Order: sequence, then C-alpha cells, then structure tokens
Amino acid sequence: MSNGEHENTNESENQTDVETPTEAEQKTEAKGEEKNALNNILASIMEIKESKPKVFYGGIGAVVLVLIIILMSGGSDKELPVHQAKNIVVGQNYVLKSANAALPTAPVRLVSVPGSMAAYDDTEEEDRTGCKQIAPGTPVKVVQTQDAFGKKDAFVQVEMTDGECQGRKGWVLAINIQ
Repeated sequence: MSNGEHENTNESENQTDVETPTEAEQKTEAKGEEKNALNNILASIMEIKESKPKVFYGGIGAVVLVLIIILMSGGSDKELPVHQAKNIVVGQNYVLKSANAALPTAPVRLVSVPGSMAAYDDTEEEDRTGCKQIAPGTPVKVVQTQDAFGKKDAFVQVEMTDGECQGRKGWVLAINIQ
C-alpha cells in the first residue's frame, strides 16, 4: 500500500466520523422532536377548547366515563376459601398440626388454661422444654372442648396418647386439631 492510498483512507475515515452525529446529538434531536409533537398536540387541544368547548368537555367526560367503567367492571364473584372447621368429638383421636405457622414443622403450644394462647412469653428457655411445645403429627385424644369469643369449640383439651408426654393433658386451639 502506498503512502497516498493510506492518506486517502484516513481522510475518508475522518470524513465518516465527522458526518455521523453523536449519540448525545441524536438524543437531543429526538427530545426536541418529542417536545414539538407534544406542543403541537397541546396547541390543537387548546384550539378545540377555545373554538368548540362542548366537544372538548364532552371528550373529557367520555374518557372519564370509559375509565370508570373499566375500573368498576374488574374483579370476580368467586368467594374466598374459608377454613372448614371439623366437628370435634370428645373421646376421638386426632393429630396435632400447627395450622397458622409458616413452617410445617412448627410446634404446637400446649397450655394449662384455655384462652391463654396470647398471654405466654416464649423467651424463656425452660418454656421450650418438657411437654409445653408439642411436635406436629403427635397423636392426641380430645378430652373436652370450650366455646370462646362466640365460636363453638374454639379451644380443645387434649391428652397425649403417644411419646414422652403420654398421659399429659393441656389445651390447644381447635384449628390445631386435624
């Protein structure tokens, strides 16, 4: 390649670089075009507002009406699933399951008085030992039930039928009986 040819290619490359606008210039031009288009639309809307106010406000009303129809027509009529409480039979055998826990292996709290579920503090280490926290799946026998808060059989007194706590009695929430 001769020296003259090399110079020609450099000049053509330099000319190509100069002719193409940079990305910043392209973005600026695009923003300017968008602003012009927006200004044109706003100007035509304002012109309609001044010359034909009934058409202008009628159009706004139509848009609002369509939006209200769209918002009000959504949704479904399906009912949400409700926990079906089982009829608890005294003397029947069941298993414990922590229905409201995030973990399926969460223990069920066994208390000595019905209704004291919200009154205990589990921060003491001794509360986690013994027969106060029962593993899910433990077989139990229902001894008696108690109504509370206008709900039939809200609390259930159970007796452990298996394991190290066999024969021990305590109260649990009825939803923890499966």
